Formats: sequence, structure tokens, C-alpha cells
Amino acid sequence: MSKVKEADPVMSKKQISKDELLKLESQYCSWGDTVHYVEKPNIFTRCKGSYLYDDSGTEYLDLQMIYSAVNFGYGNERLNNALKKQIDKLPQLACQYVHEEKILLASRLAQRMETTFEEKGRVHFNVGGAQALEDSLKLVRNNTGRSLVFAFMGGYHGRTLAASAITSSFRYRERYGHFGDRALFVPFPYCFRCFYGKKRDSCNLFCLKQFEKLFETEYYGVVDKKTNLCEFSAFYIEPLQGTGGYVVPPMEYFIELKKVLDQYKILLVDDEIQMGFFRTGKFWSIEHFGVTPDILVFAKALTNGLNPLSGVWAKEYLISPKVFPPGSTHSTFSSNPLGTAVGLETMKLIEESDLARELPKKGKYFVSRLKSLQKKYPEIGHVDGLGLALRIEMCQKDGYTPNKKLTDAIVDIGLSGKLSAGGKTRGLILDVGGYYKNVFTLAPSFYITEKEIDLGVDLFEEAVAKALKKV
Repeated sequence: MSKVKEADPVMSKKQISKDELLKLESQYCSWGDTVHYVEKPNIFTRCKGSYLYDDSGTEYLDLQMIYSAVNFGYGNERLNNALKKQIDKLPQLACQYVHEEKILLASRLAQRMETTFEEKGRVHFNVGGAQALEDSLKLVRNNTGRSLVFAFMGGYHGRTLAASAITSSFRYRERYGHFGDRALFVPFPYCFRCFYGKKRDSCNLFCLKQFEKLFETEYYGVVDKKTNLCEFSAFYIEPLQGTGGYVVPPMEYFIELKKVLDQYKILLVDDEIQMGFFRTGKFWSIEHFGVTPDILVFAKALTNGLNPLSGVWAKEYLISPKVFPPGSTHSTFSSNPLGTAVGLETMKLIEESDLARELPKKGKYFVSRLKSLQKKYPEIGHVDGLGLALRIEMCQKDGYTPNKKLTDAIVDIGLSGKLSAGGKTRGLILDVGGYYKNVFTLAPSFYITEKEIDLGVDLFEEAVAKALKKV
């Protein structure tokens, strides 16, 4: 008789220490995600509202909320209950069949688009943002027969192979060979750091005019002037750049861009994965800019960071059953009952709330507090925001030269859980983005209070002061 293998002595312990857990993580978990951007990762054990808690009970105010996925706060009872109810009712279903929640959620989203943009369209669900973006690429290619697209410098659309091809950072592609369908990246209207060295008050949208200039002659490589046919099928945009640093463009920019795109029959694809569902104070961030997309991609906050669900909305002529028939794309978990149930409850919650009034008010207060801090610290070079999508750009004392070292030090101090602002020991969760990795992109819970905003600013100031002494 064979001898029964003894249990792993570490795994059989009732209580595994943090150091032991991290040792196991370093040996058996892939390092291919973003965990190991820091030397010693935090281990969190619970969450509630705007806070995360570690194993010692230390409270961390979270100002990133899983990259704008948990818009309605950790442990939202209403949305959690929708998930629990669905688990006992219909937790799984092959997506070749339909269920009520999928139909009602798709209808709600499509009807909202029809009301907002006066365009009939349909919704196709998937699981992650990058997967939905890949579905959008299929819609584009199916309609145009062309695979090349425009995208912005600083743009981020995911890290699958196709999404990496239209994400501007070469770092995400360099290990994976040649990307023949890589997008043509053009400068985003990032006025604080203009690619062309212009000033917003006198540039007359110079960056847009440089893009328009590409269409003057076939020898600039994008258009056949005899047929007016462009080699590029679509322009992928984030109305506010996410990973690029929550950059807010001039309000008139996309109106002028859309005129160029329409002239050459180039589709406008709007990536709302991070900014959708009221992050900017409107349901979709594109609503601020006066244009209608041909295709819109969404994810993240639709389920408040619970069971993942993403999707694509497209105009009827792009996605009707006649042109995009059954089997055009597929994912086993695409319209999963758990995700669609939570998504439907999220839509009901949004419709019953006054987010269009509340969020800009909170965002304005948050920006005003940060701008007061900016006067005190010249290293805070730029503060801006739209709704509750806020940015703090850290610089050298000149207020312009990027300061990644200071930014990293502030992050580490926040994660140490040893800040004292507010009268007790706390931590601060911050996310870093930007072209030079020197921008704090703030995406707090929609339910953050003025008192918590004040606490966040106080914690941030303490971290800045400590970091300045350290670097």
C-alpha cells in the first residue's frame, strides 16, 4: 500500500504569517502582472466603503478604487445582494441561450444610447475590457475590410495582443514579436505637456491641424487622393486618457477631429472602459465633447468591480444581425448571469441617483483642496479633473520637469500604513499613471464624503512632506 503524502507543513497551519504568504507568492505566482512593481506587496484582508484593511486592521483610504471599477464603494450592499440572489437563482448559463438579465441590461444600455445620441444600436457583451475592445476591432474590420487604425500617444486599451497593438506604450509589446497591425499614434491634446511645445491660449488646436495635414497628399501615407479612401479604418480614443494620466483635452477638440474622420469615412471608437458610468460626471465621458461615437466600449464599473462584465455598443448598421451574424465572435462567459444581474442593478442604481449633480460638485471641491495644496508645494505641477476623475502631476521644483522619484516615494509612504493625519494610523492607496509615470490618477468612490476628501488631502500632504525629506 502506498504511503499517503503528508500535507505541506506551511499549508496545514491554522494561521499563515504575512511573510510566509509572500514567500509562497514569490515562488508560485506569476510575476507577469503588476504586483511586483513594489518590492513588498501589501496583503489586504477586507474592504468597506472607501477603505481597504490589512491583516493588522490598519485602514487605508483608497483613491483609486480598482482603477475606477468600484465606483459605488466597496461592499455595496445593494449590488452585493444582487450577486448573491443570482447565485441561488441562475449562476451559470451557456451563452447560446438567453436570460432575462442579459436582455434587460442590453436594452437599458442601448435605449440610453438612443436617448443620448439619437442613434439606434445594439449591445454585445464580453468579460474584460480588452476582450470587448477586440470585439470592437472585429466590428471595424468587418465593416471596412481594413485593419489599420489611428490611436493616441498616451492611449491605453488593454494588453491582449490586439489591444496592445493600439496601446501606445512599446513596453507592452516588446517581448512579443512584430505587430503588423500596430496603430499609427498621433499626439493627444495634452496641453500641459504639448507634444509640439505650443501654449493652449494661442495654439489654435495646432495638434489637430497636424493630424488633418496627413490627408493633404497621398505621399503622407494615409489616403488615396484620387478616391478619397483612407487606409485607416477607425480612430480609437479615450475622451479622457486613463493610464496616460487622466488628461482632459480642450472641449472643442473632438468636434473638430470628428469633422476630419467623417470626411474620410473613418469610424470613431470610444473607449469608456475607465471613464464610463459617470466617472466624469456624465454617463459617458464623450458626452462632454459634443460628438457621437460609431462604436463604444465599456467595462469595469458596470458591475462595481464584482463579477466582470464588459461590452460593445455599435450603431445598427455596424452590428445588425445581417452584417454581424451569429458566431461572428464568442466567449464562454460573455453574457454571464452573475455579471448581467449586477450590471442591471447598477443601471437601476444610477437611474435612481442624482450623479450628474453630485459628482461635479464633489470633484470641484476636491480640485479646490488640491489647488490650495499646489500653492504650498511647487512640486505639484498640475491639478485638473472632470467629475471625479482627477489628476495630480508631480514635478521638480520648477513645476514642470517630471519627478517620478518623488511620485514613487509618495506611493510607498502611503502603502506603508504609517500616516497619522486624521488622528490615527492610516494608509493611502494611490494609482500612478502619466507619460512619465509622475501623475496620480484619482478615482475615488462616488460616495466619498467631504470629510473623507479632506482626510485624503491631509494624508496626501503628509506623504508629500515625508517624501520630500526622503528624496
